[in-house]
Amino acid sequence: MNTISYFVILYPVIVSTVWITGSIFFSIQERRIPLRNTHAGQPDELVSILVPAHNEEETLGQVVESIAKITYQKIELVLINDGSHDNTLAVMDSLKKRYHEQFPIKIVDIRINKGKANALNEGTKVASGEFLLCLDADCYVDKNVLEPMLARFYDNPKVGAVAGKPIVRNRTSILGRLQLLEYVGVIDIIKRGQAFVIGHITTVSGVVVAYRRAAIIDAGWWNVDAITEDIDITWRLYQHGWQVRYCPQSVAWILVPEKIMDLIHQRRRWARGGFEVLFRNRGMFITGHLSEQWLLLDMIISDLWAISCSFVTLFYLITILFTGDIIMDGVILFLLLLISLVQFWIGYADSKESDFIKWQDLSLLPLYVVFYWFINLVSCLTALGSFFLDPERSGSWSSPDRGL
Repeated sequence: MNTISYFVILYPVIVSTVWITGSIFFSIQERRIPLRNTHAGQPDELVSILVPAHNEEETLGQVVESIAKITYQKIELVLINDGSHDNTLAVMDSLKKRYHEQFPIKIVDIRINKGKANALNEGTKVASGEFLLCLDADCYVDKNVLEPMLARFYDNPKVGAVAGKPIVRNRTSILGRLQLLEYVGVIDIIKRGQAFVIGHITTVSGVVVAYRRAAIIDAGWWNVDAITEDIDITWRLYQHGWQVRYCPQSVAWILVPEKIMDLIHQRRRWARGGFEVLFRNRGMFITGHLSEQWLLLDMIISDLWAISCSFVTLFYLITILFTGDIIMDGVILFLLLLISLVQFWIGYADSKESDFIKWQDLSLLPLYVVFYWFINLVSCLTALGSFFLDPERSGSWSSPDRGL
């Protein structure tokens, strides 16, 4: 048990230190090393903006309103209605009439809900752009979202996808504000760290991501059977020799769950998607590049950590129940708290200008540390059970709680 306990304690400390260090150097590199522009002097490329929607009548207008403010001029909009039961299709028709003089708008109506991956496939078939910007129908995209992404495509013709940065915008509840801190102090930090240390990221963020159309076709399109199409397509691109970049300058404001069970359901789906990708790409331990092997290894160790942590927690609870003794090392607890807070403050330093974090949000930092590890532990364990007990689940979607 001592060996397992040390693993449970030391793993998050070590991996957090690696990502923190990588994140710092990533930020330095972003500021000091300019990107090459292989497209200089040529006409602007057309960018097709794909917005798949399932029962999004309340939020669709906001994302299109934000798209209309994008500074990059050469765009077209493809709205995809994926079997909605509300007035989503009617809202799309109304938006087309409103904005058709500003940019071309195409509407794809899919009668039966077949999932986001299928919706993106159908939208891509009618899209005309060499680059595809995929947005969730409940986000609000920054007006300067495209230029930094395109710069990364022009910097290297083997870049197949560029992931943007999601920022939480519904902050009226404690749960929403905790997720704000998590996106700043964990998700953004990990992507920055992975991008610098490994050269790859585990996954793009499906809410705001740009793709090279040729890369999507080469990778075999989005997998309609995948639970998480964004994780799956990331690794499909890696399999076919494409690179994926992280671009924190390209942001979108998103709505997150504000009910604990909805949040656990979301994270369980993310974790299950990770298990699926790990299983499907297990051959890359032999055939993949070293960076991809490291990412897969990190995914395995993270899953082992969650299982080990559950055993250690159960052991300590049983010990307390039968002996009444609370055995905790104050130094270790302080170290875990310190590394979590340092990781957050590094993320905060890079995000304070874009994320608009208030002191009320910062007051939740002590709770945030417990919240992050608890949510991800529960999600990982339940997803592991779901993966083995219900392996045939499809990629269809439903309308989640987003705090509205």
